Amino acid sequence: MKRVMILNGPNLNLLGVREPHIYGTTTLAQIEEDCAAHAAKLGLKVAFHQSNHEGVIIDLIQSARQDADAIIINPAGFSFTSVGIMDAIKAFEGPVIEVHISNIHARDEYHRHSKISFVATGVICGLGPYGYIAAMQTVAQMK
Repeated sequence: MKRVMILNGPNLNLLGVREPHIYGTTTLAQIEEDCAAHAAKLGLKVAFHQSNHEGVIIDLIQSARQDADAIIINPAGFSFTSVGIMDAIKAFEGPVIEVHISNIHARDEYHRHSKISFVATGVICGLGPYGYIAAMQTVAQMK
């Protein structure tokens, strides 16, 4: 059974309330429930985390070296600023799928260029919460 760590960055704990015109009304708890249900169908073991603190996310990525076969990460605002998260991902040997609920390429200039994309195996954006499911399906198909 593949072990997948799903990481969520800052302010994603406010999904459903924060800027629903961009992110929709689905909460992070609902996304976690959907991920757990789909993981069972796909034969994946999922650990789901959210933090507003960059260092916590870096620690989780480092722990994934022993605890996970793949990472799915929605780095949120850290996508555009965090060299530390990018470097931590470089030390992870499994696939890393970057997920964004919105289409970051259609956003303002500040929200278009993810540093994490440079080190991700793949990027899924603009599919709303379904992007997490698509990422899990991708991981399930990877060897």
